[in-house]
Amino acid sequence: MKPLILWLVNIALAAVAGTAAAQTDFGAAPANPSAAGVAASPATYDQQYQAARVLANSGQREEAIQAFSDLLVRSPGNSDVLLGRGQVYARMGRWPEAEADLLAVTAASPGYADAWSALGDMYMWSDRPRLAIDAFGRWVELQPTDPAPHIARGRAYRAAGEYPSARVDFDAALALGADAGQIESYRLSLMPRVHNPEAAVPAGFLWSATLGASWTGFSQSRQDWSDDILSVRRHFERGSLALESVDARRFGGSDHAWALDGYLDLWSRGYVNLRYQQAPDATLYPVRSYYGELFQGAGRGWELSGSYARLDFSNSNVDIYGIGVGKYVGNYYIRLRHLYAPGNGSHSNSNRLLVRYYYAGDGDNYVEVNAGAGSSNSDIPGNPGAGTQTNTAAVGVAFVKYPTPRWGFKIGADYGRESNSLTGRGIFGSLYLRW
Repeated sequence: MKPLILWLVNIALAAVAGTAAAQTDFGAAPANPSAAGVAASPATYDQQYQAARVLANSGQREEAIQAFSDLLVRSPGNSDVLLGRGQVYARMGRWPEAEADLLAVTAASPGYADAWSALGDMYMWSDRPRLAIDAFGRWVELQPTDPAPHIARGRAYRAAGEYPSARVDFDAALALGADAGQIESYRLSLMPRVHNPEAAVPAGFLWSATLGASWTGFSQSRQDWSDDILSVRRHFERGSLALESVDARRFGGSDHAWALDGYLDLWSRGYVNLRYQQAPDATLYPVRSYYGELFQGAGRGWELSGSYARLDFSNSNVDIYGIGVGKYVGNYYIRLRHLYAPGNGSHSNSNRLLVRYYYAGDGDNYVEVNAGAGSSNSDIPGNPGAGTQTNTAAVGVAFVKYPTPRWGFKIGADYGRESNSLTGRGIFGSLYLRW
């Protein structure tokens, strides 16, 4: 059957005088021919080479491998043929054979740009981005004014978690004439797609831990508040799960709770955050609390979300509903969120604006400013519409720095005020560790 297929392909190629080969998308026409020693005439060799390419493009990969191998018998070490066979091996996921063929080409013809491109692709497909960086780097050296190799190396840097280097390559590609929309898409892909950066880590880390503490002092006679948290998170291919221990000291008392906090990728640009918390004593925390928020990317850099939280106290329950809209703009992430909590005889509304600037161009290092305002109403029984209203406002700032990919820190301060003239000033900090 295989000889018959090859014979039919050769007849078709001869009938169109080789024009079908010019239209195929596999490989390239011999840009670095090394056909010396071919016994047959050049026309016969070219027909057989083009037939192998047609087989590869039509999905007949085993037949293509055989055709390229037959050519190598007639022309040992031919770079074009090794490149073609190496590409087919790569598309089949046969990484050792693909690597052997492509390395043979780059060793024999180090100036063959297509070979370095194919080698880099093979390393990317086999999840070896750092080797892909080196291969695409040689491609960049050979074709420095072409945006394509810069984009390819930028994607490899991104896969390796080296976001600043990826951004440099994407910017270089734009300067060389790459499509602006495509480059903006690549830039946006460097930004974290999890609203809580602590829940995401660069490639290569499976675990992370957070140790945090905060303190708030008040203008009146109210005692200071303090909180602390210890979190250990396991990261998976499609999300992460953390076990947390949290403590609070407020109103002259203290309480402890533990929680599970998870993130899961659901579908394209969609993920969910789920949390369960339980307090054995429930003196300050709810006995149990449940939280879920669904995020969905939309358009160019937009992110929509909807949330629900339930707090089960010993003598009452509280439901909180939220909607949010976020936007990634360059190195900035901007998010506006509204929360509503209905109640029996009371209700509250609040809004919060968050602006985060990733000053290093990666997902780790950023400065964050947030501001919020809210109001709550408590009705007087038997007199609808009458009651008390409390207004609140708050502002905060935080700075996050990772001196190394393995550890970092966060420091910040905030200020809040209620309509009854109560004001609070706080400071907070966290240490981060990855391994």
